[in-house]
Amino acid sequence: MGRKSDRKHSKKNKGGYSSGNDSASLARRILQFLDANFGQEYNAKQIIKQLDIRDALNKGGVEPVLYQLVDAGKVSRNARNYFSSTKDPDFITGTVDFVNPRFAFIIPDDPKAAEGDILIKEADLKQALNGDKVRVMVFPVKGKTGRTEGRVLEILERDRDEFVGRVEISPRFAFVVPDFKKMHKDIFVHRGDLMGAEHNEKVIVKLTEWREDDKNPTGKVIRVLGKAGLHEVEIHSIMAEFGLPFEYPKEADEEANAIPEKISAKEIKARKDFRDVLTFTIDPVDAKDFDDAISYRELENGNLEIGVHIADVTHYVKPKTALEKEAFNRATSVYLVDRTIPMLPERLSNGLCSLRPNEDKLTFACVFEMDRNAKVINHWIGRTIIHSNRRYAYEEAQECIDTQSGDYFQELTLLNELAKKIRKQRFDKGAVNFETVEVKFKLDEKGTPLGLFVKERKDIHKLIEEFMLLANKYVAEFIYRKNQGADTFVYRTHDSPDLDRLETFSGFAKRFGHQMDVTNVQKISAALNKLMDEIQGKPEQNVLEQLAIRSMAKAKYTTEPKGHFGLAFPHYTHFTSPIRRYPDMMVHRLLEHYLEGGKSPEAESWEQKCVHSSEREKRAADAERASIKYKQVEYMSLAEQKDYEGIVSGVTEWGVFVEITETKCEGMIRVQDMDDDYYEFDERNMRLIGTRSKKMITLGDKVLVRVVNTDIDRRTIDLEFAENDRKKSRPRAFN
Repeated sequence: MGRKSDRKHSKKNKGGYSSGNDSASLARRILQFLDANFGQEYNAKQIIKQLDIRDALNKGGVEPVLYQLVDAGKVSRNARNYFSSTKDPDFITGTVDFVNPRFAFIIPDDPKAAEGDILIKEADLKQALNGDKVRVMVFPVKGKTGRTEGRVLEILERDRDEFVGRVEISPRFAFVVPDFKKMHKDIFVHRGDLMGAEHNEKVIVKLTEWREDDKNPTGKVIRVLGKAGLHEVEIHSIMAEFGLPFEYPKEADEEANAIPEKISAKEIKARKDFRDVLTFTIDPVDAKDFDDAISYRELENGNLEIGVHIADVTHYVKPKTALEKEAFNRATSVYLVDRTIPMLPERLSNGLCSLRPNEDKLTFACVFEMDRNAKVINHWIGRTIIHSNRRYAYEEAQECIDTQSGDYFQELTLLNELAKKIRKQRFDKGAVNFETVEVKFKLDEKGTPLGLFVKERKDIHKLIEEFMLLANKYVAEFIYRKNQGADTFVYRTHDSPDLDRLETFSGFAKRFGHQMDVTNVQKISAALNKLMDEIQGKPEQNVLEQLAIRSMAKAKYTTEPKGHFGLAFPHYTHFTSPIRRYPDMMVHRLLEHYLEGGKSPEAESWEQKCVHSSEREKRAADAERASIKYKQVEYMSLAEQKDYEGIVSGVTEWGVFVEITETKCEGMIRVQDMDDDYYEFDERNMRLIGTRSKKMITLGDKVLVRVVNTDIDRRTIDLEFAENDRKKSRPRAFN
């Protein structure tokens, strides 16, 4: 039957619906359309409509041409006379990045498997959500957007099935509106599955079902957090949103509580004894987990012995225990605006392992012999026991140096001089000086922000930083040199920046009036440092620092012995914070193994732990940023209603981001609210241009803005340009 039909249409074609040239042109148009809509089926009438063919001759030619393409094997036809492309697709696996309700991108597991990320329209996501692992069919021809497109075939692994959100209850049913910005579907909840939650309360909801024809997933409430807007509720919402634990597992806590405090004579004998050497800790005023201490003594040859002693966590946390399992799972302590979610239980983090003053403590150390110019003459790495003489808060230690008085001020001063010399040596070798702005809040007993301030980095912070960096560097190089990098170890690496991204950043800096030469690869560090020095204390400092960091590669943990661009170290690791970072525990274990003459273990399992730790580090950073953003939004909702000076920190087609200089809070002015003109987005130059007035709003512009709305649920601040010449929503520059 099919062949008769084919012959019938061939005869029609001989009847001459169109000339050979027209037929070839029409065939190309049809084939391009079907290839561009790979996986879709169309009949002849639909193709005529889609291609907007209006003349009778070409309309009549569509069906014969389709049959010619079928005969040629370029198009397939089903029994209902619907046609589709026969191109061979590629199949890849990747992770969903659900950027907005209309489409998502799939980030391929293998970057070589596709030309960039793959765009997937919402209808083709097969109910995949942000972060899910999926299998994708990649269309053989790029879509109208010019990007590679595809369709999700299968969800391989859900990233999460629990979400935090606000309950909206109607008489017959309820929905949970998720806080997570990349969850674009409200979750349907039967009234009987609300667990007593009331309208407008925050809850944790677990997905239970999502049938193929349903627009929204169904879920059930598993935890009621409380009324939206309350401090404790919102912080718990952030913890749940990022999957942070609310309590420590009972079994791990019991293990920690069972560890004896007394240090045996045998253990002391196995270590270098530094208990009679001057030793102190310097930490934030509210810290309780002191994981590093510095010892100081002058040697008979006139040199100095500086010891960096680190809490010996792995002496207490043994492999294959509940403590170890939970430490690995958390992988890092998380510092929210009002609390710490520790990697280790309090008994260890604030007790046994914490290098508290006037107590014997077990440590792992890197001890340096230095001359007065901070040149390292010798170093030793091994286990020690210490007895801290003094616990300093940063402010106390800085005051000792500034006033040249107080406990051990002479030793602190000399250490500070050494640190400055070590720092200079580091920058002379190409290290990059990123001094990021850190926002802190003063909270009342209910968690309401009373004040906001930028944390100041003083000499004492840099002193501790330099000695920790030095210890980390020497530990990494010690292991690398043992066997030229062939031994399995955990490194902290940082790739060189991508020159295209640096070029883009250089263009941004130029808009703020700063020149930066990125043409000489060997001098990129010097160019970045020059810029960082220029912007210190200026309104654009935070904006440019954040843009610079985004243009850099991300530091990560890996067993590959690569270098660290930002620090200009050939090899670097994390050795100095095992109370709060699991990779440091990994380093301690491997270091002990090699010091005792052990052979290199296989790398694969250690690499998997590195990947896990890097992912957990990102989760912690995202949660910390979310808690800061929440408090910034709350602070601006309570702040004085006035015009604020700000800097345009971002420009998109839908709005202008402005960082308020006084509070370092970022808000957005929506293009749709800018009614003084119609603005078009110039993506290449990151600016908006008024079609009538030709007024330009560009990255780096100094403007006056006012707050018009704050939304704690979405953690957003809506701004408008301050009025000027009695016209609403017009940007006004100031000097």
